[in-house]
Amino acid sequence: MDIAPTNRIAFQGELGAYSHAACEQARPGMEPLPCRTFEDVIEAMRNGRADLAMLPVENSTYGRVADIHHLLPESGLHILDEAFVRVRIALMGLPGSRIEDIRHVRAHLVLIPQARGFLTRHGITAEAAADSAGAAADLARTRIPGEGVMASEIAAGIHGLEVLARDIEDHHHNTTRFLIMGRQADMTRRSDRMLTTFVFRVRNIPAALYKAMGGFATNGVNMTKLESYMVDGNFTATQFYADIEGHPDDQNVRLALEELEWFTSYLNILGTYPADPSRLNQRAG
Repeated sequence: MDIAPTNRIAFQGELGAYSHAACEQARPGMEPLPCRTFEDVIEAMRNGRADLAMLPVENSTYGRVADIHHLLPESGLHILDEAFVRVRIALMGLPGSRIEDIRHVRAHLVLIPQARGFLTRHGITAEAAADSAGAAADLARTRIPGEGVMASEIAAGIHGLEVLARDIEDHHHNTTRFLIMGRQADMTRRSDRMLTTFVFRVRNIPAALYKAMGGFATNGVNMTKLESYMVDGNFTATQFYADIEGHPDDQNVRLALEELEWFTSYLNILGTYPADPSRLNQRAG
């Protein structure tokens, strides 16, 4: 079935969320489509409400994003690009307010410890909210004096709040990696530095994982990520998620994947895509 293009990119969260900021950064010409859950993002792709999906997969401070590794292989979507977005925390309040007027802030739970130094210096208490962009919307509606929100700067513009301070996080390296997903795979070599992402399950034989990984070592393929997770809550069924440098048409990558297939019962290439130029600038959180 042909699906008409919409020029929309779907993301999980409300308008003003960090995933929305990622859409604006990576695909500024597309209309962002907010979705309640990751499953809703995938469904928006399936039913044609969006052309692309922006999904977070890992954060330099908090590690991998829960549930994403389970959803990606079953989504039917393909990775087209990656994007790194630094988490910049802004303090915002009602128009006309000043930093010294703010006595209490609301923000997503993970943002509060990241700005602990700023909050302590200014004597501001903090309360966890389900969503920072949602907290901004709440403040715009309730207009409670002395209350502020910590969120992405884009949330202030959307909800008519005033940015009182920018980049208030204690450490300026917190970065989230996003994957841009599409319905159709693009296996063309669009860069000199390509990445390939795949998931696999090893056969039930001794040292299967060790043997499966051997092909990457002997063929000089750099594996930048290898993570394991249970399948369907079964302790004996383990699936692996991997990122490697290179394109499947590269001889060393082709040989490594051929050797991998000998020791796997399931192999699914999720995408081959250019490495984001900022990848080299990333550091562990």
